[in-house]
Amino acid sequence: MEGTSKLEFPESFLSFLKANGLDPSIYAGGNSIPRYVRLKPGFENAVQQIESDINCKLDEVKWLPGFYSIPPHVHIARSKAYQQGMMYGIDAASGAAVSALGISPGDHVLDLCAAPGAKLCMMLDLLGDKGSATGVDVARHRLAACRTLLQKYGLGQRSRLFLADGTIFSVPPTTNLTYEPCLDCHEDTFKQWTSRRPYKERKQEAKARKNSVLPHNGQPEIIFYGQSSGVIGLKKKELYRPLDKNDYAFCGYDKVLVDAECTHDGSIKHIQKFEQWGWTTLERRVLDAERTDISLASLQLNLLRNGFRLLKEAGTLVYSTCSLTHAQNEDVVDQFLAENSSAELQEIETAKDWPCRSGRTPKTLRFDPATSATSGLFVAKIRKLPPNEAEKNVL
Repeated sequence: MEGTSKLEFPESFLSFLKANGLDPSIYAGGNSIPRYVRLKPGFENAVQQIESDINCKLDEVKWLPGFYSIPPHVHIARSKAYQQGMMYGIDAASGAAVSALGISPGDHVLDLCAAPGAKLCMMLDLLGDKGSATGVDVARHRLAACRTLLQKYGLGQRSRLFLADGTIFSVPPTTNLTYEPCLDCHEDTFKQWTSRRPYKERKQEAKARKNSVLPHNGQPEIIFYGQSSGVIGLKKKELYRPLDKNDYAFCGYDKVLVDAECTHDGSIKHIQKFEQWGWTTLERRVLDAERTDISLASLQLNLLRNGFRLLKEAGTLVYSTCSLTHAQNEDVVDQFLAENSSAELQEIETAKDWPCRSGRTPKTLRFDPATSATSGLFVAKIRKLPPNEAEKNVL
């Protein structure tokens, strides 16, 4: 875009960049950053067919299996390959964040800020036919798009989607729990999910969409679940049964991704959109004081805290944002580590061949357009130590 290549940003955004030690020139090459797609497992031999369909070459991303880059001007939404579920768009840096989790078949994985769903799709691809993936988000319409994506790529079988506040979400993976019969409970059990809803329920959902993004009582609302997600046959009290704090060490998630809400200033393509949307929109969405001061960092820290609470002992959490600021990345991670003796920052072993650089905090990583030809992304990998290791950490 002409405006972004000339760096014709409003003074307020330039001040934001300066205050955070960011050079405006990072946006100069935004038009040359390629688009990235991930091929669904099983379509690795269809590269030539897809190239013919989208009329351009797929360049394999050597450092990230299953990923390919295409020229930035190529759109895939109308292609047969996309419509038939052979590939989906996801930035390579976002793919690296998922890869850092080290997901194995059989894991129970939580994506605490899941919408619009590409990272959740990748998680489910890595799980194969074992384990489960749970997606949580605060926006109903974005979760609906996430559900559509899962169904389009045939990945809904082992997934659950919850409309909930990620800072207080507490639902463990159902397949990790043993339930006692709910003898005095007259609730119907969850049956196979269907998009058809009783009129009364649809009316309540319409009212909720109009008035609030979250259920008014604060309780999570399950909006989708697959046949093998562990939900079918449960009653509501069983699904939402609260656990004691220490129970999550044994009944929690094996892997947790906290791709936290942020100012999105590292997403070059996102910033470019404001040239069309209007710079006043950027000021409202990115620079608003309620979002860029301590309140946003507090939200990010609380998401990280809760994601870690839900993590199983010896489990892995990845914290990431598409912001380039220290306040939303290293500062959040440093504060979290200072207050948690059972949290250990780890090297991302697969990253030795990644085109990224070290963050200010050792063992954290940063992607940016200049070094990786991706959108900006911060990645930190954290392990939950067993009590005996945590005690050594304190000593």
